[in-house]
Amino acid sequence: MNLTGKLLIAMPGMGDPRFDRSVVFMCSHGEEGAMGLIINKLAPDLMLADLLEQLKITAETPGCGRMPVHFGGPVETARGFVLHSSDYQSNLHSMKISDDFRMTATMDVLEDIAGGEGPRRALLMLGYAGWGAGQLENEIALNAWLTTEADPALVFDLADAAKWGGALRTLGVDPLTLSASAGRA
Repeated sequence: MNLTGKLLIAMPGMGDPRFDRSVVFMCSHGEEGAMGLIINKLAPDLMLADLLEQLKITAETPGCGRMPVHFGGPVETARGFVLHSSDYQSNLHSMKISDDFRMTATMDVLEDIAGGEGPRRALLMLGYAGWGAGQLENEIALNAWLTTEADPALVFDLADAAKWGGALRTLGVDPLTLSASAGRA
């Protein structure tokens, strides 16, 4: 099982409040572990303008500073990541995840967004979600996560509050019918 480029959808019985109703875009998944970005939780009271000011980057593109910053996960919460459309490639390094998605964690992407040369579609995150070898597979077996394909419209265009239900609906699941208790057949 390789979940790179897929979405994880937190089940109601998750047990970890940091992941309650989370949708996680999986940037990498392999035998050594997994790394993903929560795409539907905002970092409280933080916008791109705040980061640009701290980094002394001038915003030349009107309105770009209003881009919200997301809580990407509980690991390295001071580290920034930009999940974006594949039309952009950093001069330093962008990780190709799939035909539709790339991830850049170098400051030049923020400079390019501020200068109007960034990706057409993007989400900015602080922190990430990480799993050690076999940990994610175990959580899936314990019914903590569902998985689905990552649709760019769901990831980039849907309102954050609607992403969890939207991701569930891609599987034909009505969020109102989910139970916090797992069963085994």
